[in-house]
Amino acid sequence: MATVVVISVDGQGGLWVADLDAGTVLPLPVPKAGGLKVVTDLRATGATVTKGVNVAVTVKSAEAAFSGHYDG
Repeated sequence: MATVVVISVDGQGGLWVADLDAGTVLPLPVPKAGGLKVVTDLRATGATVTKGVNVAVTVKSAEAAFSGHYDG
């Protein structure tokens, strides 16, 4: 099973790589080619792209998430 996800948030620029095993989140350089370039181009038009993710929600803070709250 994949333990790395590429994420972005509406209204924020750029993509991020979250390595769940390492517990890290790092900015991803702007893709110049390949599948992530296509995703980046689609995102720029307002599209939402998901694959292999079954939950993704935004929260105001980590504290809100740990308390069970999300922006819904």
